[in-house]
Amino acid sequence: MSSHTARLSIKHLFIYASASVLLIASADALSYGGGGYTANPSYAAEPDQAVYFIEPKNNATVDQEFTIKMGITGMAIKPAGDMTPNTGHHHLLVDESPIRTNEVIPNSPTHLHFGKGQTETTLALTPGKHTLTLQFADGAHQSYGFAMRQSITVHVK
Repeated sequence: MSSHTARLSIKHLFIYASASVLLIASADALSYGGGGYTANPSYAAEPDQAVYFIEPKNNATVDQEFTIKMGITGMAIKPAGDMTPNTGHHHLLVDESPIRTNEVIPNSPTHLHFGKGQTETTLALTPGKHTLTLQFADGAHQSYGFAMRQSITVHVK
């Protein structure tokens, strides 16, 4: 084998290995719902679909008990159990990791469900820094994933 062939083979091996790593990373991002795309097209968020905090704002300093107002665009709010396409309800995750696309959001003291379609709540937290994640999910509490979530930080006095 000539040195040119050996260099070419090593170059191709590097390209194939790099492409494989990229494909694996892309598949993981798709299953997480990264960039608004998901592995399940029925859960793909449209560009004009978003969930957001009306209040508090990111990095706000709040009292130990404070009001949270939740907003959404491009989808409709429906109560838990209603499986109409492009609908769902809010979930608030307190100091928890986001929920992947199609995963059911657990019900716990740090995974708050607003299955009656509520868009406002009062929350009491201990003093310190907390991460709040607003996660939208369908009527069966299955997360719409990355594209339909927003996280903020609050500083509790």
